[in-house]
Amino acid sequence: MSLFLWVVCLASLPPLLSAPGDTNSPVGTNVTVKAGRPAPLLPQLVAERRELLTFGLDSFEPLRTPVLGNPLWQYLASLTYIVLAFYVAKFLDWLTRVWLRQFTKRTQTSLDDQLLELLNGPVKIVAFVVFLHIGLSIFHWPEQAEIWLHKGFIVILAGALTYMALRVTDVFVDIWRNRTAGPEKALNEQLFLVIRKGIKAFLLIIAVLVTMQNLGVNVTAAIASLSIGGLAIGLAAQDTLANLFGAVAIFADKPFRVGDRIRLDAVDGTVETIGMRSTRVRNLDGHLVTIPNKTMGNATITNVTARPNIKTEMNLGITYDTPTEKVERASAILGEVYRSHPMTADVWISFNKFNDSALNLYVVHWWNGVEFKAYLAGMQQLNLEIKRRFEAEHIEFAYPTQTVHVRTK
Repeated sequence: MSLFLWVVCLASLPPLLSAPGDTNSPVGTNVTVKAGRPAPLLPQLVAERRELLTFGLDSFEPLRTPVLGNPLWQYLASLTYIVLAFYVAKFLDWLTRVWLRQFTKRTQTSLDDQLLELLNGPVKIVAFVVFLHIGLSIFHWPEQAEIWLHKGFIVILAGALTYMALRVTDVFVDIWRNRTAGPEKALNEQLFLVIRKGIKAFLLIIAVLVTMQNLGVNVTAAIASLSIGGLAIGLAAQDTLANLFGAVAIFADKPFRVGDRIRLDAVDGTVETIGMRSTRVRNLDGHLVTIPNKTMGNATITNVTARPNIKTEMNLGITYDTPTEKVERASAILGEVYRSHPMTADVWISFNKFNDSALNLYVVHWWNGVEFKAYLAGMQQLNLEIKRRFEAEHIEFAYPTQTVHVRTK
């Protein structure tokens, strides 16, 4: 940014070769300047070597003949600078695309290649505009036209440098993101998206303010006049700010990340995006739910994906006429089936109570994984195997029954 400020401030300098009121004066001679306007700098800086910028054309008496209000040498010098602008831009293009490229290819890092690529366009634009501005400034323009010419130069130069700063930001944010890549890649993508946008917004604000100042706008007064309006906007944007701080809290605390399954209130689904204003969750029924970040920041959230395993509780009822030995055998079969599965982390089995219609076998099982589809497929395998084993041992599952005794008088 220091380069940007320095160049834009230089761009605010008055025209180099002439000032309003100077029609035929060669560079290095006394010039007439209107009151309240700064004197041109070039006559002061190169009074003894004026041929550097005029190519010595103003030294020839025949070229001082006025044509349409300007001496002939100014037309020739201006045309020379315009031609130079094209050739300097082409030279810089060759310099960055061909000559410097052979050096960047020898390095192991891609940073220099990216910087060279993004600097190519803005540098050509800056060089072209500078030479074009010098060439056009040689003429004596009407005061209003001169002002607009100078302002146009500032705007184009500021735009090129700002564009270059934004592209440099992209390169360095990408490098930072790649160096911090880890298991939470999806969340980091969202975080660096916010960082990228924040830095770019800051650069754009600074660029606009500096450009406005160099265009003669009283930036301090403009900001002061916007203070009351800014207060009103701030009050109206309370929810937006609350959502923004909610997003910051999510990125900092990381209660969940993109791809996690979460539960809160009536929402149960997978996180798809975490934005600056809201978080989008894809419900299990397929509906996309948008939740404001301020709600996410204040809610009690259950991160289902963050659990180390999946716990299942199950009650199996067998008939009351089952012999005690077969009840023990049923409990042993359950242990064998569950413990033989490779995804079983732990299992508890107990003949814990006598229900109204069944002898109850209570099972607590921990599935060693968090992927829900794999869990469902595994539980199906386990349940089918339990049913096969029970059928082979002639152990019958109970179902709600009721015996009615009818007495007759």
